[in-house]
Amino acid sequence: MGAERETVMDGTTIAAGLDLRSDAHVHTGFAAGRDSVGMVVSAADRAGLSALTFADQVGPDTTWLPAYADSVRRASRRTELTLRVGAEVEVSQADGWLAWPADLGTLEVVSVAVSKLPLADGPAAPREVRALLAAGRLTPDQVAETVVATTVKGIERASRYAPVQLARPLSLLAQVGIDDAAIGAGLIGELAAACRATGTAVEVSEAWRSPSPRVVALLRESGVPLLAASDARYAAEVGHWQYLRRL
Repeated sequence: MGAERETVMDGTTIAAGLDLRSDAHVHTGFAAGRDSVGMVVSAADRAGLSALTFADQVGPDTTWLPAYADSVRRASRRTELTLRVGAEVEVSQADGWLAWPADLGTLEVVSVAVSKLPLADGPAAPREVRALLAAGRLTPDQVAETVVATTVKGIERASRYAPVQLARPLSLLAQVGIDDAAIGAGLIGELAAACRATGTAVEVSEAWRSPSPRVVALLRESGVPLLAASDARYAAEVGHWQYLRRL
């Protein structure tokens, strides 16, 4: 497709391995979003997309997965877009244990997220991690190493059950105030190697501006597949790119 960029007929660009005609992570009113599956699909069609992956947040208490999957499949019969049934699952322990729902049978893809730092006392939210850093009980290097190790173990576990995407990778570090420079090339190399070994694609998130341009470049150079992901919670946000176009 050329060294850096190819322009396709409708004017959409494919740059740095990102196909902007596909949105790999959107939410609906079943969980974190606000709009119905049908509204999200209509918005994607208006945005000129060709594919859409639904990735509502799930956990052990989630009971609506069958209805959710049925809604996506009904919508697929009324559109030319390619629709996939996915879900966002949180890594809940340092060993990579995930907060799985009871039944994974309806899922075509799992989007793995690390939103809290697993510690001996349990998962720590960003505010708690910032307090531990300020008190000197954790160092930026320790946090970065823990986040990467947890992410690697999480995608390794998830890949046993379904195709995997990595949601907003390393965004937890930015949330706790750790500069991108603290994430050494060696750590990114570990993450890239795990992605290649498990067939995991990395989502480049519009909403979270994650990962950073530097990390995107390192992952791309390591041969990791990259996906454009709006992480849209409203239909109007689906397939609209600013951060990704700048990349």
